[in-house]
Amino acid sequence: MNNYDVIIVGAGPAGLLAAGRAAELGSKVLVLEKMRNEGRKLLITGKGRCNITNNAEIQEFITHVFPNGKFLRNAFSQFFSKDIIELLEKFGVDVTLERGGRYFPTSNKSVDILRALLKWVNELGVEIFTGQRVEKLLVENDKIKGVRANGKVFISEKVILATGGKSYPATGSTGDGYELAKQLGHKIENPIPALVPVETKGSVAQKLQGLNLKNVKAVVWVNGKKAGEAFGEMIFTHFGLSGPIILTLSRIMVKALQNDQKVEITVDLKPALDEQKLDRRLQRDLNEHGKKQLVNIFRNWLPSSMIPVFIELLELDPDKVCHQVSGKERKQIRHLMKNLRFEVSHNRSFKEAIITSGGILTNEIRPKTMESKIVSGLYFAGEIIDLDAETGGYNLQIAYSTGWLAGNSLAESN
Repeated sequence: MNNYDVIIVGAGPAGLLAAGRAAELGSKVLVLEKMRNEGRKLLITGKGRCNITNNAEIQEFITHVFPNGKFLRNAFSQFFSKDIIELLEKFGVDVTLERGGRYFPTSNKSVDILRALLKWVNELGVEIFTGQRVEKLLVENDKIKGVRANGKVFISEKVILATGGKSYPATGSTGDGYELAKQLGHKIENPIPALVPVETKGSVAQKLQGLNLKNVKAVVWVNGKKAGEAFGEMIFTHFGLSGPIILTLSRIMVKALQNDQKVEITVDLKPALDEQKLDRRLQRDLNEHGKKQLVNIFRNWLPSSMIPVFIELLELDPDKVCHQVSGKERKQIRHLMKNLRFEVSHNRSFKEAIITSGGILTNEIRPKTMESKIVSGLYFAGEIIDLDAETGGYNLQIAYSTGWLAGNSLAESN
């Protein structure tokens, strides 16, 4: 009764794609999920909107994946963005393409994605047991034989680990899969938070809390050397910095912080203007409004909530009239607009990380099948693998593609 062709551990997007594909090919499939409901983490992705995938071509897509995006070439060539969209549309989900090549459900509800995937697997006869914590993978002579969950044994010679990473642990991603794989001899790249906000020293970020900046450039400096940059949107918080470009740069910052290196971020508020053009603009505005107070002319240059903070940092007299601003003071204003600097003290925890960096080493997984090179019949899919990507729908596509490929491979080998 507890014998299955395929057992999948984890009912997130990777696990559901694996289950659906294996069932399509005629396998008797069981999914074991330790939480009470499937797809808990999927529901909160994209702030509840679910950034389904991205329309970048495979070659471009791979450049957004770390540390070894090329590992996914085969998975992407077999199941990619157009395929997941086609599948979701078949089950009633309308999708909309937004800026940055990002696809969202037109309804802006991630629950629609989960419902569509569950409808697909249910129609194919996949059994899903929730509230089932897998305690052990059963192995004989380096071959998988089944799993033990909640003290009960389920028999199968094909098992897929799709347990996720460690980010958002309240959704069930608590690193269980790493321990299960480690027990069988797999090496784990130390999991660290990725796509995570950062804390900064001083009070400047806190004073700007809630301010959302668009079209700015952030540069990360590690021990005084430029380590990365990103252009786009960011937000100030009560603890420091967040928003898309900060999350993208966080992988550099987290690793540097772990190595006790000094990490700083400079924000260029006027990236479209070089130093000379910006200086000419400042000079022109100061001349045109010579009798106005400096605090009033700043409204032409910065968001209003930023003005008092800027003036304080520059130690300027806000009541000074514009024609009294010296060349030295103008230079200081220009420099701060191009180099608003923050020292990063910490990264936020896994509770706030969108994704996990680290996991099962890719050199221990066969890229054409997602099967373990160490244990026959064991496969991996999704965030448990040492692959993570930037924001923009890339991470979910990794889950779909690796899940589909694992389900396809083991079903074909039955």
